[in-house]
Amino acid sequence: MKPIKRGLIIVYHGNGKGKTTASIGMLIRALGHGYKVAYIQFLKSSVSGETKFLSKEPGVLFYSGGLGFVGIMGDKRSIDEHRKKALETLEFARKVLSEGDYYIVVLDEINCALALGLLKIDEVMPVIESRKDNVNVVLTGCTAPKELIEAADIVTEMVKVKHIYDRGYLAKIGIDF
Repeated sequence: MKPIKRGLIIVYHGNGKGKTTASIGMLIRALGHGYKVAYIQFLKSSVSGETKFLSKEPGVLFYSGGLGFVGIMGDKRSIDEHRKKALETLEFARKVLSEGDYYIVVLDEINCALALGLLKIDEVMPVIESRKDNVNVVLTGCTAPKELIEAADIVTEMVKVKHIYDRGYLAKIGIDF
C-alpha cells in the first residue's frame, strides 16, 4: 500500500438517508486534523442543525447557494430561477476548488441539482477537474450521473431499506435537519 498524494473525488448518493451526514462527518474529521474545509449547498436554504453549526465553526467556509426545495413543499419559483442560482453556486464552487485553500470541499446536493436539470454534467465536470491537486471534493445527493461515478475515486450508495417518511411522518429536528 502507498499513500495517496492527490485530492480525491468522493460521491455519496442514493435514496437512503445519510449522504449529507457522511460528508459532514468527513469535514469534522479533517477539522480535527487542523485542515480548513468548505461546505457549499446547492439546494438547501432552510436553517438546519448542520448549517447552524458549520456557519460559525472556525476553519469552515460555509456557503448556502440554494433557494430551497424545487417544485415541492410549496415552492413557487420557476426552474429558471433555481437554475440561475445553481449556476451561481457552481461558479462559487469553481473559485473555491481552483484556489486550493481547503482540504475538503463538499458540494452538498449537487447530484440532485443535476438530476433536476438545474445543472448539466458538462458544466459540473470541468469545475471538479479545475480543482487544485491537493483538494478533496465530496459530492452528495440523490442519484449521481454515470460520468461522475466513473470519475470518482470513492462512491458510496446509500440505500433506503425503511424510513418513517413512508408512514406519513415529517422530518424530525436533530435527526433529519
